Amino acid sequence: QVQLVESGGDSVQAGGSLRLSCAASVSISVNYCLGWFRQSAENVREAVALIKTGTDNTWYGNSVNGRFTISRDNAKNIVFLQMDNLGPEDTARYFCAAAPRAVVSCPTPSSFYPYWGQGNQVTVAS
Repeated sequence: QVQLVESGGDSVQAGGSLRLSCAASVSISVNYCLGWFRQSAENVREAVALIKTGTDNTWYGNSVNGRFTISRDNAKNIVFLQMDNLGPEDTARYFCAAAPRAVVSCPTPSSFYPYWGQGNQVTVAS
């Protein structure tokens, strides 16, 4: 069982930055897919950024590519999401997720990920 605890959600003005953190209760240094997803009131939960541990291959959704960066601290079992140039369209509840799977690239469907954080609200005012 993997527990994920998130922090860093907040309210910011458009153009601002936030960094989300997700601390895992177990070592996630090898053979894990780690991801950040978001869900707003109108939309289904969508993948925002994914990282494959071991290779550090990353994937970003089209709407955040170039503005968001996913990274991890192996020693502390933490995965981060740096979000820059935020806009109102980024307003959502953000969740971190983990899947202990040895795959080449991390899938985007949320159903692939059995472990989830509690979610953090990010609100961007225009």
